[in-house]
This record gives sequence, structure tokens and C-alpha cells, in this order.
Amino acid sequence: MMLVLAAAAGALIGLSLGALGGGGSILAVPVLVYLLGQSPAQATTGSLVVVAVSSLTGALAARRAGHVMLGRGLAFGAVAVGGAAVGAAASSKVPEDVLMAAFAVLMLVVGGVMARRQLRHRRERRTGVADPRSSARPRLDDPIITFSPTFACQCPRALKVLLTATAVGLLTGFLGVGGGFLVVPALLLALALPMEYAAGTSLVVITVTSLAALAVRGGTGVTPDWGPVLVLTVAAALAALGGARLAQRIPAARLQGAFTLLVLTVAAGTGAAALPALA
Repeated sequence: MMLVLAAAAGALIGLSLGALGGGGSILAVPVLVYLLGQSPAQATTGSLVVVAVSSLTGALAARRAGHVMLGRGLAFGAVAVGGAAVGAAASSKVPEDVLMAAFAVLMLVVGGVMARRQLRHRRERRTGVADPRSSARPRLDDPIITFSPTFACQCPRALKVLLTATAVGLLTGFLGVGGGFLVVPALLLALALPMEYAAGTSLVVITVTSLAALAVRGGTGVTPDWGPVLVLTVAAALAALGGARLAQRIPAARLQGAFTLLVLTVAAGTGAAALPALA
């Protein structure tokens, strides 16, 4: 029964990663803790395996579809590696109850941001007035920093990339999440990628940061129960392939709405379980 639950949960995580470019990884830790009986320390390590493998699989599928800007994804991920290493090292020094409470707060914030974004998009469609922040045309060939023929820097954009990438790395290392809910907006705004490229490119970033955090955690001595983790990983990786295809057939707004509701529900359950232990 436990392995069936792991397979079902992995499919949900992979579908979200493949279709939306992120979000599903935030479910991996609650699934490992509350459905599969692992400790928070084991779960945040095991979730990085799930996230790294499923994101890599989804990134390869998106790359074949022509929806990945590999160079920009690798560059953003490289900047985020430092934050991932710091977060992974810090997580071993935090009590497990505090770790789960922080995770619940993060999920509530993510769910709230996703809900707000969807309400804004619905209002734009209803009124026919677009948000001016989304009206700017992306310039895919516009570099942030150049060294030839002379040095030039779009420093506000560079700072935005640095801060966002570091925050993504910290979350990935500390809580074992991919951070796609931050990566996609960052790629849209800081790197001026269109949505069809941002979702696929974010999977490259998530793969890089997850592998970096996993490498740091490998030296902490925390070992997950590999059986359920591997089932969860395989199911998520296979579903990520289907999610990448699903993104081309089902409206993103419908997928995001269903996932937002799921995130808020899981956040409420996680918080209800974690807060009494802190009292």
C-alpha cells in the first residue's frame, strides 16, 4: 500500500513539474513525511532526489520540444548553487518541528502567490486590460553582461537575477524543494523569457540546484528510506514526460488552479500537524 501511495504521489509531482515548470516538488516533503513515514531530515534529502531526476527528465522533454534556453538556465542555476550549499548545510542544524513549520509557511505563501496571480489573469481576461508588467516584449538576444567589444552591464537586471537565484538556492538546500515557483517568474522578469521558454528552462535550473544541494547533504549522514523514495522518483520522472505533453493540450490556467487548491490544502494539513509540536 505504501508503494502505491508513493507511485500516485510521484505521478502528481511529475505532472506538475512537466506541465508548469515547477510547483510539484513542494509536495514531495509532505508526502515523504506524512504518507511514507520518513523523518523531516530524511524527507528533505529524499525529495531532492525526486526533484532532481524528475526535473531532468522534464527538461529533456522540453528541450526536444524546443522550449529550453539551455545557456541561460545553466547560468541561473550556477548562480543559485551557492545558496543551495548554504541552505543544505543550515538545514541539519534546525529542529525537525521548526523545519516542518517553515515548510508549511512556505507552502501557504506559494499558494497565496499562485492564487493572486490567477485572479489577476482572470481579471485581465474579463476586462480586456492587460497588466503593463506583462506587456513588454521579451528580448531573447539582449545580454545582461557583456565583455566584448567593451564591458557593459544591465546592473538592475543582474542584481535581480543574483538575488532571486540565491533565494531559490537557499530554499532548495534548506527545505528540499525545487523552487520552480520562484524560478519561472524570475526567468520571465529578470531574463525576459517568454512563458513557453520559462517553464522548460526552469527545469534546468531546478536540476542544477537540486543536485548541488544533494551533494552537500550527502556529507551529513542523513539517509532516506530508499525504497519509497525510488518509487516516488520513477513515478515522478515518467509523469514529468506526460506533463510536458499535457502542457500543450490543457489550458495552463486550469492546471494552475487545481494545483493551487492542492498546495493550500496540503499547507493547511502540514501546518496543523507541525504547530502543536512547537507549542
